[in-house]
Amino acid sequence: MQVEWFGHAAFRLVAEAATVFIDPFADMGQLAARGIEFTYPAIEGVTADLVLVTHEHLDHNGVEAIGGSPAILRSTAGRLQSPIGEVLAVASEHDDKAGTERGPNTIFCFELDGLRVCHFGDFGQRELRTEQAEALGAVDLLFVPVGAGPTIDGAQAARVAARLGARWIVPLHYRTPRVNFLETADAFVAAAQAVRRFDSPRFDTRELPSGERPLAVVPVAP
Repeated sequence: MQVEWFGHAAFRLVAEAATVFIDPFADMGQLAARGIEFTYPAIEGVTADLVLVTHEHLDHNGVEAIGGSPAILRSTAGRLQSPIGEVLAVASEHDDKAGTERGPNTIFCFELDGLRVCHFGDFGQRELRTEQAEALGAVDLLFVPVGAGPTIDGAQAARVAARLGARWIVPLHYRTPRVNFLETADAFVAAAQAVRRFDSPRFDTRELPSGERPLAVVPVAP
């Protein structure tokens, strides 16, 4: 499976059978008008078979940026049918106040290229609840926020990854030269047992080791 990071929480997963795009952003001019830096390149010329939206904030729900005629699953919960088969959507919160400050967030989990993939969107709970962890089960490839502020921080993300037994953990939603309103991924990387950095926003899961130690996978910001 080829994985490409478009910045923030936006990822494209390209498998033999289908392409999945998660949390695309579109026009971010509203943030600039509020003095918030968000200068990731626009998502252009991209198509997908399935688009997943973890929550309805403009830096995660820009489905108009994705071409083709994708199926779209957005901000929901349940066991849902899609072009890649069943997608598990687990309800969570964007904050540690039961969603009363920033609203709901969906954790999406699905099988692709024989891997169990899980994207946590803007997960902001203090910790993963028992019923959530049981519903998600074991995970091969985990995408998890680490930038603190409106989501969990690096240390909390490391605990989530350990609880799910994730083999490969990709950080998202953190400070880079493109955004100025989050913490960096340094705390997450420091908590990792092993780290693999890429000098590209893209990587292939076939390049990743399958050893027993969980691996933090850090592509370069686009």
